[in-house]
Order: sequence, then C-alpha cells, then structure tokens
Amino acid sequence: MNRKVEQGDATRAQLVDAGVALFTEQGFAGTSTAEIVRRAGVTRGALYHHFADKEQLFEAVHVEIQKDIFARCAAASAAAPADPAARITAGVLAFLDACMEPRVQRILLREGPSVLGWERSLRFDDPYCARRLLLSALRGAARDGLVPDGHAEPLAHALFGALNQAGNLISAAADPVAERERMGRAIADLIAALLRANPGA
Repeated sequence: MNRKVEQGDATRAQLVDAGVALFTEQGFAGTSTAEIVRRAGVTRGALYHHFADKEQLFEAVHVEIQKDIFARCAAASAAAPADPAARITAGVLAFLDACMEPRVQRILLREGPSVLGWERSLRFDDPYCARRLLLSALRGAARDGLVPDGHAEPLAHALFGALNQAGNLISAAADPVAERERMGRAIADLIAALLRANPGA
C-alpha cells in the first residue's frame, strides 16, 4: 500500500472515530460537520473527499459498530461448547452485552433506524449483520435435526428482532445491568426450549 493510500485510510478512520464519539454524545441532529472535522483534526475538504454528507458518515460509523459487534458475537460463539444451543446463546449474550454500551444504544438502536431507515439500519444481507450468525447457527441446528426444515431463516429473523427489542429495553431501563441479566436469562431459556422442542425434526 502506498503512502497516499495509507494517509487516506488514516484520515477516514479519524473521521469515523470522531463520528462515533460525537454521534454518541450529541446524536445525529445535534452534531455539526464543523464539530466533526474539528474533533477529527482534518479539513472540511477531507470530510467531503471521503463522505458525501453527514448521513454517509453516520452510515460508516453504524457499519463499524456493527462489524465490531459481529466479531465479538462470533468469537463468543466459537469459544462456547460445541452444541448449537450453547453457541447460539453465547453469541446472543455477547450481543446483549454490547447493548450496554452508549455508542450502541444511541447509534444502532435509537438513531440508526430514523437516520438510515429500517432496511439500511438492519443490513440483513451484509456479511457483518448479527442476523447472519444466527442464521448460520440455526442452519447447523437444522442439519442436526434440532430445527424443522425451512425454519432456520424465519427463526433467525424472529430472534434477531427479539434481540433488537431487548437491546432497546436495556437501553431504556432504569437499571440496565439488571435488565440485561433478565433479558439474557429469558432469551437463553427460549433458545434452549426451541431446540429441545424439535428433536429429530
């Protein structure tokens, strides 16, 4: 990689980092492009070289946070015992842990759908959407006879929707730690019951 490309990548990363901080602190509407370039330590021209507008920067910030959550969920799932329920549950609990973070609460859960729209904010078909981890694990469970044929995809959508709602409840709770524990237990029990209910399906 040549030096010019490296510098461009570094500038883009600075802008994304500034966006994460400011959108978390002030929200999308409350953050100006002047504040973004000042926090990033770059020129306004550099901002518009990498992003067409503030919304496009917000989308890049949204993507980076999703990538981080995906990696953490995948790592938690891979480290769990080698049975479908344990692996799905480990990934789910890692997702709920991420929902304790202010950047996830504000950028992904609260503002993502309103700024980007529902479909763009959920990114079902992107390789780093957490729903893809659920789908892969449920397809594995189907191959093992633990989920009925054809049910893996609708179940992945349903569980992902439940996780996003759980994240919103954690974010809004007076005691987020207690709510995270309550939601984690309930969803873990749901996954265990789902897979137990379909032996040899």
